[in-house]
Amino acid sequence: MGVSLYNIKRWTRMLTGKSIYHVDQNIGKAFNPGKLNGYYNDLTQKVLQGDANMENGVPFLEHSDGSHVQMPTMIFQYGLGAYDLWLIEKKKEHLNKAITCADWAVENQQDNGAWSNFFYIYPDAPYSAMPQGEGASLLLRVHKETADDKYLVAAKKALQYMLLDVNMGGVAKFDGDSLYLLEYTHLPLVLNGWIFAFFGLYDMSLVCGDFNNEMNQTLKTIKEALPKFDCGYWSLYDEAGKITSPFYHNLHIAQMQGLYLATGEQVFDQYCTKFKKYQDNKFFHARAFLKKAIQKIGE
Repeated sequence: MGVSLYNIKRWTRMLTGKSIYHVDQNIGKAFNPGKLNGYYNDLTQKVLQGDANMENGVPFLEHSDGSHVQMPTMIFQYGLGAYDLWLIEKKKEHLNKAITCADWAVENQQDNGAWSNFFYIYPDAPYSAMPQGEGASLLLRVHKETADDKYLVAAKKALQYMLLDVNMGGVAKFDGDSLYLLEYTHLPLVLNGWIFAFFGLYDMSLVCGDFNNEMNQTLKTIKEALPKFDCGYWSLYDEAGKITSPFYHNLHIAQMQGLYLATGEQVFDQYCTKFKKYQDNKFFHARAFLKKAIQKIGE
């Protein structure tokens, strides 16, 4: 990626929590375990901060060359945040924002169910399990509100593609009894993207029970893989050992809490507690921040 004034400013905003793309995502404010209701993580600040670039009702990412990029992950998270605000405030404008994002998802979904997420930086590896899961989560919630089956059909297509093996052009990796959902198909396994993808499967299980076997398979794999994402004083971003920024560490804590409340699996509560202790330790926090800054400079 290289060091540039643009990247230095972007990294500084991310590391200090001042980026619209990296707002705190604690446990969802309207999350209700066992029900298709509010989302697992709080994405409302994606909407409320108000400084996101918008075009035709959906946010866009301004790339380093000044071009505008409509990134599915960004749009789906904005829609999920708007949906939570609808549940909390009951203002129709928020529901309309969620519907606009869901309509974008339907209109821009490829025939095989995929959304091209990283086309602007990884043209040879543009697909990702993360937007597939998040897109399904948004579509299912809008289907619940509108009863329009086009959203349910699109959600099922999204998950069908998400479960296609990477060797067949998909974003899943099957290894014996293990099922990994890949945020990047050409890079090491990323924990937060895998969990966001899982939430899409979990939401579908609440609606109609489709993909239950795959949901349980990847849930079991997440539990087994958790030690790979713990360095003893902080959480790791990927299985290659890249340490998380404070934002992603906090996100891991919220995701562990969401997983525990959704599934009842004690291991997630244990890791939630452990990661919180790391976060509250000033020495651990400073050590992780420094290591992350060094990693960014070296990228």
